[in-house]
Amino acid sequence: MTTAAKPLPAHGSYARANGSPGYRPPCACDLCRATLLAAKKKYRVRRESGRPGLIDAAPARARLQQLVKTMSHVQIKAATGCDDCNLRQILDGTRTQIRRDTLNKILSVKPEPPAPGKYLDATGTRRRIQALRAIGYSARALAEASTAGECVIERICNGQPTVRGVVAAKIQDAYAKLSQTPAPAGRSATRAKSYAAAQGWEPPAAWDDDEIDDPAATPHLGQVLNFHERAKLRREEIIHLAWCGQEPEQILERLDGEVSISTVRQIVQEWRTGVKRVRRPNNTGQELAA
Repeated sequence: MTTAAKPLPAHGSYARANGSPGYRPPCACDLCRATLLAAKKKYRVRRESGRPGLIDAAPARARLQQLVKTMSHVQIKAATGCDDCNLRQILDGTRTQIRRDTLNKILSVKPEPPAPGKYLDATGTRRRIQALRAIGYSARALAEASTAGECVIERICNGQPTVRGVVAAKIQDAYAKLSQTPAPAGRSATRAKSYAAAQGWEPPAAWDDDEIDDPAATPHLGQVLNFHERAKLRREEIIHLAWCGQEPEQILERLDGEVSISTVRQIVQEWRTGVKRVRRPNNTGQELAA
């Protein structure tokens, strides 16, 4: 199989004038010679005046970090006239030195102020995502519930400073639907809870609806409940789920194994019959069910 030969650069271009070692000899025509002499003179002048061909990319990176807050990569590419791959390498720090004209092109683009309602502070959206993950919803589950992309969920969750208004509205709707109901038990829910706990993310109960969007607000952690307080809350939750028509086995799954199936069945039976269990003390002074 043969491939077509790569076309030669045009006469008068630096690539044609300089050639390529082992591949293409320099062109000796008058136009190419003039181009090569001009390029060498330009390099010599820059070197003698202390202006190197490649300079630090930090100023360009700082400007790109401002631009991505309100512009897409496609818009930045069109505004600067730079290659998309080059822009991404500058932005992520892979490319630490760039040409001076590349810097000038990037700095010539001024950051656009966020359009009213188009871009919003991501604090409230981030807190909603993190709170839902704290009660078992994975990034994929949240993406499906909100119709926002999973990668968008991850970026916001990990510190993206701004978010499009339409995405914030989708997350807010999903939060209103899911915040009162823990995710169904399963591996993804367990992993989501473990990850959220490791990151220190608080559940929906720690946030007031009128404060969650305020960057200065802090979660209401409350006090640590003792054994009897936790037992009372679990009992109330079991009765509520039974009132909603769920069977003891379904309730046990919702409680993620915090209590035994026998305890769930006894509480449900008490609620249905209205007759409490008769307890008797054991040898240690604790009460046992009869």
